[in-house]
Amino acid sequence: MITEDRIRDALWAVTDPEIGYSIIDLGLVYGIEIDQEAGTVKVRMTLTSPMCPMGPEIMSAADMRMRQVPGVNDARIELVWDPPWDPRKHASADVKFALGIYDEI
Repeated sequence: MITEDRIRDALWAVTDPEIGYSIIDLGLVYGIEIDQEAGTVKVRMTLTSPMCPMGPEIMSAADMRMRQVPGVNDARIELVWDPPWDPRKHASADVKFALGIYDEI
């Protein structure tokens, strides 16, 4: 059975080579849709910027990792720019700390 957790675990291995953190921890994955019957997965994701030079590499790695999940017959990535990625809103607490982004007290 394909689950969102299994897809997230697979995508966690995909890192942004320029920043060195997982696309999951960076908050670049906005949504996951699964069709169990067809074995298809669609991921809505963004990049750190529209001109991200590593975008094609990141998306290719994400596609490959999703296709390795048992039961996945087809994987698609929908690249979105809305909402724009903002590490203060989307990144995990560990990434925020590493990037020097601190929540206001």
